[in-house]
Amino acid sequence: MDQSIRIHRLDLGYFVRPSSETGGPHPRVEPALGYAVRHPDGVVLFDTGIGDAGPETDAHYRPRRRPLDTALADAGLTRDDITLIVNCHLHFDHCGGNPLFPGVPILVQAVELATARRGGYTADHLVDFPGATYRELHGEAEPLPGLRVLPTPGHTDGHQSLAVTTPAGTHVLAGQAHDTATEYAAAHLARRAALAGLEPPLPPHPAWHDRLAELAPQRVHFAHDHCVWEP
Repeated sequence: MDQSIRIHRLDLGYFVRPSSETGGPHPRVEPALGYAVRHPDGVVLFDTGIGDAGPETDAHYRPRRRPLDTALADAGLTRDDITLIVNCHLHFDHCGGNPLFPGVPILVQAVELATARRGGYTADHLVDFPGATYRELHGEAEPLPGLRVLPTPGHTDGHQSLAVTTPAGTHVLAGQAHDTATEYAAAHLARRAALAGLEPPLPPHPAWHDRLAELAPQRVHFAHDHCVWEP
């Protein structure tokens, strides 16, 4: 990877997804991962950790939060280094540290912010806090050279990912576009099979996989899976 743009994975804790949400007989412990992107024009933070969504939510997911300051320090960074925030979406386990950054621009799809502000979607105090500064997007955007925000709806209507392009290739920070690298791989192969003309039935794949394929990513990283997809 070009040394002028570097990606650091941040360990922001974990939570326990109950069996009612895993599709199987057992609960699943999932990491909460953020990413810091060092760019010549500043440091971009992709997701900010697990926020406080109240005792009922804590009892449901049993989160173990790791302080964002500690995770940033592991990457040789501090809060003062962050110049831009990109949330894949505004659920409490992805935007929990946003209130630590009053005045720092937060890139979010307009539909995601509107949904969050209707209530009953996330913890309201994690969305509209003193100093919250949103830049609403309506589709793709290039906030800095080599960085492209891409709509990847599915988990939520306003979900987005961040493509980080360098001379050595493109990395995609996919958030919760898929829960796991395995799910991403399955959708990637379903697209290949469809393009190859295999007769149905075939599993579906999200339309945005076509857009990612244009970028030919070398690695795809996720919010709730330590595994990384590679072609």
